[in-house]
Amino acid sequence: MSLKLEPSAEQIKQEEIYKSMGMTTEEFAMVEKILGRLPNYTELGLFSVMWSEHCSYKTSKPVLKRFPTTGERVLMGPGEGAGVVDIGDEQAVVFKIESHNHPSAIEPYQGAATGVGGILRDIFSMGARPIAMLNSLRFGELDSSARTQYLFKEIVAGIAGYGNCIGVPTVAGEIYFDPCYEGNPLVNAMCVGLIDHKDIQKGQAKGTGNTVMYVGAKTGRDGIHGATFASEELTEASEEKRPAVQVGDPFMEKLLLEACLEVVKSDALIGIQDMGAAGLISSSSEMASKAGYGIEMNLDLVPQRETGMTPYEMMLSESQERMLLVVQVGREDEIKKIFKKYDLDCVAVGKVTDDKMVRLFHKGEIAAEVPADALAEDAPVYHMPSEEPAYYREFQAMESKVPEITNYEETLVKLLKQPTVASKEWVYDQYDYMVRTNTVVAPGSDAGVLRIRGTRKALAMTTDCNARYIYLDPETGGKIAVAEAARNIVCSGAEPLAITDCLNFGNPQKPEIFWQLEKSADGMSAACTELKTPVIGGNVSLYNETNGTAVYPTPVVGMVGLVKDIDHITTQSFKQAGDFIYVLGETKDEFGGSELQKLLEGQISGKSPEIDLAVEAKYQKAVLDAIQAGLVASAHDLAEGGLAVALAESLIDAKGLGAKVDVTGNPVSALFSESQSRFLLTVKKEHQSEFEKLTGATLIGEVTEEPLLQMLHNGATIVNTPVETLESAWRGAIPCLLN
Repeated sequence: MSLKLEPSAEQIKQEEIYKSMGMTTEEFAMVEKILGRLPNYTELGLFSVMWSEHCSYKTSKPVLKRFPTTGERVLMGPGEGAGVVDIGDEQAVVFKIESHNHPSAIEPYQGAATGVGGILRDIFSMGARPIAMLNSLRFGELDSSARTQYLFKEIVAGIAGYGNCIGVPTVAGEIYFDPCYEGNPLVNAMCVGLIDHKDIQKGQAKGTGNTVMYVGAKTGRDGIHGATFASEELTEASEEKRPAVQVGDPFMEKLLLEACLEVVKSDALIGIQDMGAAGLISSSSEMASKAGYGIEMNLDLVPQRETGMTPYEMMLSESQERMLLVVQVGREDEIKKIFKKYDLDCVAVGKVTDDKMVRLFHKGEIAAEVPADALAEDAPVYHMPSEEPAYYREFQAMESKVPEITNYEETLVKLLKQPTVASKEWVYDQYDYMVRTNTVVAPGSDAGVLRIRGTRKALAMTTDCNARYIYLDPETGGKIAVAEAARNIVCSGAEPLAITDCLNFGNPQKPEIFWQLEKSADGMSAACTELKTPVIGGNVSLYNETNGTAVYPTPVVGMVGLVKDIDHITTQSFKQAGDFIYVLGETKDEFGGSELQKLLEGQISGKSPEIDLAVEAKYQKAVLDAIQAGLVASAHDLAEGGLAVALAESLIDAKGLGAKVDVTGNPVSALFSESQSRFLLTVKKEHQSEFEKLTGATLIGEVTEEPLLQMLHNGATIVNTPVETLESAWRGAIPCLLN
């Protein structure tokens, strides 16, 4: 294969070649000023990927500064591979969420699979053993096109294929379906790991003369300019960018995981970082910049999968299952010995320098010489114009109205068949959620729960975001996203600890989209502050648009909570006949963005539900206190579909039980409103007075022996449906649509 001659620096400028790499004329001039000369082709490539939105967060950085990032339990916040939170006994939980949206839209199986691989590496690069995977997925309507079904099936298969092979259980997640995601599915992967405080690592390259080592898989031509590809809108031409999607090998990753967890025990290791987005240039420049040093590498030594690779290709490749290490000089053989045991490449490719430069040699010549800080820390930052959209003003001016319903039973069954509400068993049955045998609460409840071996503790984890609310009112919706995640954690018997977020938005250069981003962040920040759940890391995914149409603003919240004693673990299913059924929280006439509104009107409009964060915090504390006092038999948060759907969900796994409840007020609101800060709880009769005193919850009914859901309104029956009918509608919806 003959090598292409790269254009000269003059040609790059005259022919504006930099624009094809996603750089603006102003940015090219900045590069020229930083270097004091024109960049060569390789150097231009380095700047273009490191200054892409995906790597530099150049438009979102000012917004991210609004998040609260510290707390008494936070050991490491944003800036490293993942955040770290103390859970006592010199142990910590490590977690992060990231997007793989654009690759999954083009090549769904590999896009989703490598999203899982990448987030796993972020966790074990911190020195933590991954113990659980979660995901948050968004698709168009399942009955809208063969392509949507294809994306859905392949993305789920990609997540399962990678996660199952590597032996990390996928224990929780969420899936929403809406027309706005038709051309641009969202694939957000979250990983949770466990670590001892003493083993926490940093991605840093320090100590002049120390050795830079490349470990893991060989470098190929897959994924070149993947970060740039993820920083632009999807169009009809995006299919041509298929080569930008990486290919994963979970068996190689498993070897790399075990080798890295062994290496972090060695005091010869100084720093370790995953080669993720932007590959080798990202890990090397970030590790050098963070530590205030430089890095020099000989690219002839980089293990290569293909012949004739250029410096540009090697540095920008996003081949999977690779890590960069910095090791004490003279102790390289100790590290090589560990990787040899796992049959992995481990090669010294360079050294740490004291001049803060990234210097690359190839075939005896300098291929690139660029300040590390200019690539990593000093990328341009843009304060984008922000403008309140006309649709928002229109929705805010609408009066809230209660939909008219004549048949409550039929409406409930139809809601249970909505793919967003329906059982996701078709999905999670493809995941191995019991591997490593620590899963206590499997997918399908409010949160996944894993025990921590050798202790009485457990970890609860969830992903949450109702993007419809955020579209209607980004600030309020942002508050709700955090609050609902915390409700799910509390309903599982855990104290919420912190969040990681994945901010999925459209094109930030459009003032209305940037306004959505700003307002969502304001709402999330307010909720995180009130609920004491700081943001310890995450990801921003912008340009989620197809042919100019943006997805709903979808800032996904990943949250982890601590169960102090496994006796506190609580699930949503009703436990025994005779238990009292309670609702905690106020029900209002709120239907904007609701499942009922979507079902009846085919679209959403109006105001989102309101939320009072002080009330939310008060009710969450009351529920957790009641659970920890042993007073609660089951707990479930009231979310999509309201009380009627929550009752159905609590009965479906309740082994032959039913429920009889009597509601007051407007029956449509009582059954289907999506008012916030509400919990559905069951309590043994003997705990009634103590529970009511502690929570102030309202008694609405009783669990019955007959598997029937009976709902009365002021004593008159409005729903009288066998649980079997509800279960059949709920379980059968997605398989039916796919077949």
